[in-house]
Order: sequence, then C-alpha cells, then structure tokens
Amino acid sequence: MQIARNTVVALNYELHDTDGNLIEKTEGPIEYLHGGYDGIFPLVEKALAGKSAGDSCRVRLEPDDAFGEYDADLVHLEPRGKFPETVAVGMQFEGRGAESGTSLIYTVTHIAGDKVVVDGNHPLAGKALDFSCTVAAVRVATAEEVTHGHVHGAHGHHH
Repeated sequence: MQIARNTVVALNYELHDTDGNLIEKTEGPIEYLHGGYDGIFPLVEKALAGKSAGDSCRVRLEPDDAFGEYDADLVHLEPRGKFPETVAVGMQFEGRGAESGTSLIYTVTHIAGDKVVVDGNHPLAGKALDFSCTVAAVRVATAEEVTHGHVHGAHGHHH
C-alpha cells in the first residue's frame, strides 16, 4: 500500500544536525496520520507521499521547515523571585508569549545573582536538520482517526 491522504504511516527515523550529529532517534516506529493533519513536518510528509513499507527517504529541513527561526524576542531576563528557590538551568516553565498570547514553554538558560534568563524558542529553532526515515508499515486510517485527525491505538481512542 502506498502512502496517501488518510493513511496511517509507521516509520523509524533519525534526526541529525547538518554536521551529522544525532539529535533524536526512534526506538521502534512512530505513527502519524498522513494528509495535512500536522502529525509530521509538512516537507517530510510531502517526501513520503507515494512511498510504501520498506522505502526510505531523507529530507533537509531548513529552520522554516522545522522549528522556525530563532527569535531573540523570546529570550527574557526575569527577577529570580518569580521562580521557585530550586530554579536551575534546564528547568522548563509554561508561560504566555508577550505578543501572541499563546502558551510557550520557556527553558531556563542562565542564572546570575538575582536574575534568571529564560528562552521561549524551541531548542532546535534556527537550525537546519537532516531527517532520514524508513517506512515500517502503511494502513488505511479508520473513520474515527480521520474524524479526530490523529492516530488511535490498537483498542481505539476515548476523548
């Protein structure tokens, strides 16, 4: 079966930076609903169209095709008093974007004295990435999966 709109695709993938360093690798296949449901990067979805189980593909993702450009406006210097006493570099907090008002995850990147630097950018923002994958399986999506816009497990899905 070929990958087309409203098929469920199982794939194994590796994500590398442009220097070849491994960023992420699946431990067993992941599944997504093919056809513009935002389950995978659009450029990867386009490259996978028409492929079948056993086929592979490799796609170079520029920042705009992946996690976006790095936005310096998402880096903020905040008073340490806004954070728990146990605040440490690498901790993450949910907050609202100043301009968009949308929910963002901010990562603590630096602590100096009574100031904390938080960054609302995705850790891979501004980076080109190499996505390589092998298709493990393709099946027709259920009507329920298409209606909900995502893959359900072996025993269905309850909302």
